[in-house]
Amino acid sequence: MSLTFASPDPAARPIHVLAPGEVTDWLSDQPDAVRARVSEAGFEGQAGRSLVVAGPDGRAALALLGIGDEGQRRRGRFALAALRRELPEGTWRIATPLDPEARDEAALGWLLAGYVFDRYADAAAPKAMLVAPDGVDAARIEAIAAGEAFTRDLINTPANDMGPDTLEAEARKLAGAFGAAIAVVAGDDLLAENLPLIHAVGRAATDARGPRLIDLRWGEAGPKVTLVGKGVCFDTGGLNLKPGASMGIMKKDMGGAATVLGLARTIMALGLEMRLRVLVPAVENSVSAASFRPGDILTARSGKTIEINNTDAEGRLVLADALTLGGEDAPDVMVSMATLTGAARVAVGPDLAPFYTDDEGLASGLMEAGRRVRDPLWRMPFWDPYEAMIEPGIADLDNAPSGGFAGSITAALFLRRFAGGAATYAHFDIYGWTPSAAPGRPKGGVGQGGRALLEVLPGIGA
Repeated sequence: MSLTFASPDPAARPIHVLAPGEVTDWLSDQPDAVRARVSEAGFEGQAGRSLVVAGPDGRAALALLGIGDEGQRRRGRFALAALRRELPEGTWRIATPLDPEARDEAALGWLLAGYVFDRYADAAAPKAMLVAPDGVDAARIEAIAAGEAFTRDLINTPANDMGPDTLEAEARKLAGAFGAAIAVVAGDDLLAENLPLIHAVGRAATDARGPRLIDLRWGEAGPKVTLVGKGVCFDTGGLNLKPGASMGIMKKDMGGAATVLGLARTIMALGLEMRLRVLVPAVENSVSAASFRPGDILTARSGKTIEINNTDAEGRLVLADALTLGGEDAPDVMVSMATLTGAARVAVGPDLAPFYTDDEGLASGLMEAGRRVRDPLWRMPFWDPYEAMIEPGIADLDNAPSGGFAGSITAALFLRRFAGGAATYAHFDIYGWTPSAAPGRPKGGVGQGGRALLEVLPGIGA
């Protein structure tokens, strides 16, 4: 896996990034042999089209990448990532002047194309290397790529090798690498520490894979930022057992935890000024005689009572206790990230991450940042009239309202009930998975929302 840029190299071969209207002008300055090769290949700057042109010695001398017209560019991202695997081994450079956003996107896309998940089978990484384009903050882009690779590795690892205990071990290694403090409350100690919902959801697992709350802290100055990630390492659905087709990729149900840990890695690697706290309720939603049941009424850390109408709506339960705990520290901003609802996927599909917040400034900042760093987001409403849908009457809250309407919104409203201790709260209902390969994003685990948050979090409270 190659997630770094090459050292400056005067012999680096050029990559020319061209739109359809730019090819003719570019060709006018090229030797006859190059013009003939481009004409023969029919290269006209079409979106996603690439061409490697050999020099007189028969070796690759330059490469062309077509990016299409403006409309085509809006339909895709990380075009340079697709080119990386087409290039032969060696050092390359971008020879076309790009605006800052396109330049950063190209640099990040190139590094993301170097990611491979090869833990269980050989997977060839691309051998072509890129000199960081002039003006790119290479260290920042490399830190972002490393954080994303960490997230992807955590999600892609199957549950037999990524249980709550393993997730804890990974968090401990991360803390050790960056000098962060870490504390873990596990098993029946969760009851003693008043984290009953985390215990209830995870208690059906084996002792070795029992429930736990991972609490990582780093930084001594700047805004107080708390990231809460859903760490359901495998979700059977509990007694409301999922059908087999729905259970197949439930190793990704800890995608929220993986994303906040990857974001934390980037924040710490860059040495950003903030008081960072990461809370991960890590559980396996298993089936045994100890499973929590439909119809149970559980009492949360906050004292609120919750009627369980579906044990497959467990993520909001473990997050509720973690959000309450996080709010007791009065952070400037608290963010929850979770692979929470199928309703979000029905609404916006796998590639777009919906988020919720009542803070207009944070919402506009996230939308703009997501556009700028190619981390697509879409704001959804905390729609107050739906509050009644999560109030069953027999208890304070219902974990799975009947009717099937507005499932992502009602889940977000449920979580907001536990996040009141934070000055500002945002919730991301992510998918955490790329169902089919795309440039810079192989099929499998993926982080969503982290790059946009990285842009806005340092300015919280300023």
